[in-house]
Amino acid sequence: MNNFQKLGLSPSIIEVLDQLGFENPTPVQEKAIPMLLGEDPTDFIGLAQTGTGKTAAFGLPLIDLIDQNSKATQALIMAPTRELGQQTGQQLSNFAQNNKSVNIEVVYGGAAITNQIRALKKPTQIVVATPGRLLDLIKRKAIKLDNVKYVVLDEADEMLNMGFKEDIDEILSHTLENRVTWLFSATMPPEIRRIVKKYMEAPLEVSINAQEKSNKDISHKYVVTKTSNKISALRRFMDIQPDMRGIMFCRTKRETQQIADDLGNLGYGVEALHGDLSQGQRDSVMKRFKTRAMQLLIATDVAARGIDVNDLTHVIHHTLPDQLESYTHRSGRTARAGKKGISLVFINPREDRKIKALEKRINISFEQIEVPALEDLRSSRINNWANLIINTKVDEQSEAILNELHEQFAHLNKEDILKRLITTQLDHLMIQKGESSNLNASEEGSSESKTRSKTGFHRYFINIGAIDGMTKPDVLHFLSDISNVDRKFFGEISLQKNCTFFDLDDKQDQGFSQKFNGIEVKGRELRVNRDDEGNKRSKPSYSRDKVRGKRRQPRSDVNRSRAGRR
Repeated sequence: MNNFQKLGLSPSIIEVLDQLGFENPTPVQEKAIPMLLGEDPTDFIGLAQTGTGKTAAFGLPLIDLIDQNSKATQALIMAPTRELGQQTGQQLSNFAQNNKSVNIEVVYGGAAITNQIRALKKPTQIVVATPGRLLDLIKRKAIKLDNVKYVVLDEADEMLNMGFKEDIDEILSHTLENRVTWLFSATMPPEIRRIVKKYMEAPLEVSINAQEKSNKDISHKYVVTKTSNKISALRRFMDIQPDMRGIMFCRTKRETQQIADDLGNLGYGVEALHGDLSQGQRDSVMKRFKTRAMQLLIATDVAARGIDVNDLTHVIHHTLPDQLESYTHRSGRTARAGKKGISLVFINPREDRKIKALEKRINISFEQIEVPALEDLRSSRINNWANLIINTKVDEQSEAILNELHEQFAHLNKEDILKRLITTQLDHLMIQKGESSNLNASEEGSSESKTRSKTGFHRYFINIGAIDGMTKPDVLHFLSDISNVDRKFFGEISLQKNCTFFDLDDKQDQGFSQKFNGIEVKGRELRVNRDDEGNKRSKPSYSRDKVRGKRRQPRSDVNRSRAGRR
């Protein structure tokens, strides 16, 4: 018996689920579907992580609830990215196989809007859309939402993170006041609660926490290595595990492309996925990834939203996300459908506290592992190669070719030939010149690390902080740009509400503070001091004018009052 039958779905839907191999609902599906199919449609909140089956949780009841005889658009699903929208549209089309009169269209930016306008002229009961493109279509009067009864906000927290709040407000103003709103999100920040209060009435709520989902099948591991050694360490894991297939998450688009280029130039099967790629490029990358034409996809968090690829063995974190809750989004890409997976984090020696915070926040345990040493790498490579040779079926043409080569190898015995073949395999390891055998580093808690950080750096203070819209990377760029000191000479950065403490290599100490004299941000004079020069940890007395707008705001608003300053 198909267990979906107990949830109240129609026979035609159950038949499709049988054909697709769906037998047992996930926890979020089991709890949400009966609520959404109730006689009195209700507003609904579903809190669940990536990979828990949210699309089926709202998609299956949606297909049963719409009026198939009506040509009007009755359901609107908003998604943060093109990839998630495409994936959702495809899944809904699969679920609606027995409902031939149901038409589902997906609209998103990066594709020709004329084609989407043409498609929407046909009767379309369900529209899946990204907010930006949907607004364009509304303004062009290419779509009408005045008959929409059901609005689904999928990955709502991510849509807000991407700045779609005003777009969502504008879109919902074009729908019926008595519509039903279903909101699905991995987290419930205050911004989501404000949407709930504004647009929903007494919503039912289902929460599937991180411990209830399939992440019990994920092994969480981390390695401690210097930031400059992360890519070398990654190559060793890829070399020693040739069957690895996964996604590596990076913080920025630039970093994503650079790592992909560097690894690609060394012959590794990797490609980048980020927002600077055209839609055609993104589609091509995803097609190659899904067909196993590459070993590792290097992606930003935003670009990877909505990626649904089976049998990923690894999720790798080049850098942990700023929002620790996003870790579950990332790691949920592996260990799906009852399979096992590994979530591997690269941290530098100063970041061990982040691992402890993650363990406490989402109730998981991390295992520290070592970066493979060169000796392990060589042994693994040769053993894999030897097993490949032993298990290779001999081609019938090989004997004739061997006879042709006999004279060329006549002066070599078997051991000589094997040594040369082993050497060619070792050459494939591509160890960089001067690369250390041991890429592991001590965590910050070790006495060695503490001594090194104290003796090699001086602690500084600057009177800009989070209240100015700054992040740690923003502060680092700002300090480097103004002082002309390379970023590699800055150590730990501690961002506070209205100030920042940072470490500076003592070799760059001479005259550093004076480089900021006369520089203002929003009419406020900057102060940069050595933290050991008096009591600098008290709150600075300066105007609380906030620097609003884009990131790195102080950099663009700098007023260098001294003539001739660069």
